Amino acid sequence: MSAQPQITVIGLGTGDEAQLTLGAWRKLEGAGNRGGALYLRTKEHPVVSMLDHHGIRYESFDAIYETNDRFEDVYEAIADELIAKARQPEAGELLYAVPGHPMVAERTVQLLRERCAGEGILLTLLGGESFLDQAFLRLGFDPIEGFQLLDGTSLSAYDLNPGLHTLIGQVYDSFTASDVKLTLMELYPDDYPVTVGHALGVAGEERVREVPLYELDRVEGFGNLSLVWVPRTESESVRKRTFARLHEIVAILRSPEGCPWDREQTHQSLRRNLIEEAYEVLETIDEDDPDHLREELGDLLLQVMLHAQIEADEGSFTVFDVIAELNEKLIRRHPHVFGTELAENADEALSNWQQIKEEEKRRKGIDPEKQPVLAGVPRDLPGLLKAYKLQKKAAAVGFDWKTLDEVLPVVESELEEVKEAIRHLGRAEQQEELGDLLFAVVNLARFLKVEPEEAMADANRKFSRRFGYIEQRLQEQGKKWEHTDLQEMEDLWQEAKKVQKSDGV
Repeated sequence: MSAQPQITVIGLGTGDEAQLTLGAWRKLEGAGNRGGALYLRTKEHPVVSMLDHHGIRYESFDAIYETNDRFEDVYEAIADELIAKARQPEAGELLYAVPGHPMVAERTVQLLRERCAGEGILLTLLGGESFLDQAFLRLGFDPIEGFQLLDGTSLSAYDLNPGLHTLIGQVYDSFTASDVKLTLMELYPDDYPVTVGHALGVAGEERVREVPLYELDRVEGFGNLSLVWVPRTESESVRKRTFARLHEIVAILRSPEGCPWDREQTHQSLRRNLIEEAYEVLETIDEDDPDHLREELGDLLLQVMLHAQIEADEGSFTVFDVIAELNEKLIRRHPHVFGTELAENADEALSNWQQIKEEEKRRKGIDPEKQPVLAGVPRDLPGLLKAYKLQKKAAAVGFDWKTLDEVLPVVESELEEVKEAIRHLGRAEQQEELGDLLFAVVNLARFLKVEPEEAMADANRKFSRRFGYIEQRLQEQGKKWEHTDLQEMEDLWQEAKKVQKSDGV
């Protein structure tokens, strides 16, 4: 019976041959004497010169790097080849040497750990000194303060935590360093001090340099043994850009040591604030003012945070539960993005969304077909918007006019009823007839494919501009409102229409 196939992974350490473990060296020294072979992930490592000096034969996988564009493809190809070689008859113990420690930033080793058992291959790991050991020694920080190790080739701003010391490995070249710099700049100031380390612990090759973040990719010498250290900070200028700090501030405001006003707030007391902040966001959108929009979005987000914190104080749920439920819903309702379904256009995507919503209701014990047609329209929507949504729902089941020509007489008829109410009826009847007229006008807007709220917002802005013109002209003339008659105001109004129309406003 042939022996079980075996792959032994050896860590070559950080590059200083004096730091190579005795067990690892004996394995390397005996390579080829046991019928096996030695393979290197890469020859680009200082210890390889010692292998050459002692005449230890090896093969490297450097050629695979040259034939693949993505690192993940490289690592998959190396793992495939190692497994194939290990399964060859009489292969013996196959040695695979990697830089540093086998379990630190070595994707090929992780792939072997996932696959070897299923392939019937015995996998053994021999640790070597990790570049982390040298980083702690040379850079002089204690990881107990909080530490994270990230991959420079796939760095994301979502990974960053300024409260932790951050080491970024796999910074192979200036292009990767540039990507790392741009990602870090999403959180850290441009002049934040970072440290670049090349070949830490390797005598004669080690270089350590601190630079402001904006100069990171200008540092020379990036290679296989390069890393970047971003020191931890409690600086408010950095922490204020994190969601964690926002959550912390809102919790403090609601705490016994916080703000008396914030502590007293309830969902009901904040109700009007939420509506007002939403409308202020809409106003900045209409203004096309990004700076103002940024501010108002922050005010709206504060309302969400306060409502979530009120529930957290009651022990009901936290803002993280809100985020989790939203994420689950977004993924579930976009199977054409996160699943296998297709949506060629916006209409198909919306159709998918509606079908999934109905399925969600069924899982909750609600039969969409037995629900009232007008269900689902929020009670407290603004009047024009609510009328628009009610009419759309009714139209979906056929309760609607067929053409625009049928709608216009309805508007005219409702206007006549308002006139009649003004002549002969009381205030309650006048209000009712005026409501009917507005409802009919919304119907007209729907047939014209105009959002009534947007049309109303445009009209409000136009009125404000023209009225503002009247006010400005009166100030220029040294006149006050009480000394100006209606005819003069009307003349200025007509003047405003001409001036602003010629200005394209």
